[in-house]
Amino acid sequence: MSPLETYRDDGVLARWLGRTLGRALPIPPTSLIALGVAALIAAIAITGDGAPRWVPGALVAVLLATAGASSGRPHADRLRWAIPSLLRVGEYAAVLWMAAIAGPRALPAAFALLGVVAFRQYDLVYRLRYRGTVPPPWVTAVTLGWDGRLVLVWILLVAGALPAGMYIAAGLLAAVLVGESVAGWRSFERGQRPMLYEDEEEEAA
Repeated sequence: MSPLETYRDDGVLARWLGRTLGRALPIPPTSLIALGVAALIAAIAITGDGAPRWVPGALVAVLLATAGASSGRPHADRLRWAIPSLLRVGEYAAVLWMAAIAGPRALPAAFALLGVVAFRQYDLVYRLRYRGTVPPPWVTAVTLGWDGRLVLVWILLVAGALPAGMYIAAGLLAAVLVGESVAGWRSFERGQRPMLYEDEEEEAA
């Protein structure tokens, strides 16, 4: 998996859409994602926080179809560097929109969740850059990917479980991500320490 594909942070649904739809669409991945994000931003501008709750669900579905399908396309176009940023714009805008629809009290919960998601992106980038590794598969499964998180927030919106649901999700994800990241970095640092010979150990003592 290339760094760009890692930074996408795709979940199970996005990867499945890439396998089933992406290979049949002769469109660069950046264009596919931009199409879905543009439709989302247009809907936010037109409907605002007064949109019926099914509307963000429809736009999330559009984004899933376009951006998810893009995961199955070769990341070789000139604008491929913009792919992770476009996906973050889509995810963050959709989460904030759904929180605004739920009411002002849900907005702090949305920022709490997005703060955890930002930590996830930071960990993906710097773990790969400095350690040459990616998080374990179980961490990726727990964090759901950008697609799974959007579906989760929309379900919480429809169920009337905001803001509590986002606070709970943010807390659980933070505990998993921070705990695993700290453990991983401590293990990496121990592995980087030079071995001391017996005489050096005696002198250190």
